Amino acid sequence: MRVQSTSFEHRGAIPTRCALGMYDKADHIALTDNRNPQLSWTDLPADTQSLVLICHDSTCPTSGDQVNQEGATVPADLPRTDFYHWVMVDISPTTSSIAEGELSDGVTPHGKPQALGFPARHGLNNYTDWFAGDSEMEGKYFGYDGPCPPWNDELIHHYHFTLYALDVDQCPIKGDFRAADVLEAMEGHILAQSSISGAYAINPNAVDQG
Repeated sequence: MRVQSTSFEHRGAIPTRCALGMYDKADHIALTDNRNPQLSWTDLPADTQSLVLICHDSTCPTSGDQVNQEGATVPADLPRTDFYHWVMVDISPTTSSIAEGELSDGVTPHGKPQALGFPARHGLNNYTDWFAGDSEMEGKYFGYDGPCPPWNDELIHHYHFTLYALDVDQCPIKGDFRAADVLEAMEGHILAQSSISGAYAINPNAVDQG
């Protein structure tokens, strides 16, 4: 099983158009096109009944005290955790690709709806938590919303798009679900998985530690 993309090369830079935020000289950060990247896959296991797609940033700061603060940086040695950008379940095994911009094209204040005109179910991404308390942006963020790492982070962030082939036609999960719920529900049902990763930073001086 193999996942690939025409939007970026494996371990290469994710283009600005596929991010939520970009570098701005005057204000540090500005919103951008927020287009989901193109993804395609081949060589699914013969018994695949459905697919799950999860995208996460493995480089998210564990503390927000210095995030986007003037006169400070998010240090490279700060412990990191996962931030989930895309959770989608019940993708048909007859589907073999998602076009760039098909499921996200622009920033949607308060979040996109759960039904996005695609034969799958969409979970909540972590912008639901990030924008909580922001009257202009807070809401339920379903589907894909792209990279927007801190503009003062010393590290380049790494984003992993992982496709899972399952032996059930529906992921055993209900309601407004998140990545953690899906990862738990998939246990014992994963036939195979494959990932493609990309890198992104807003800080022009950020460095890559892998």
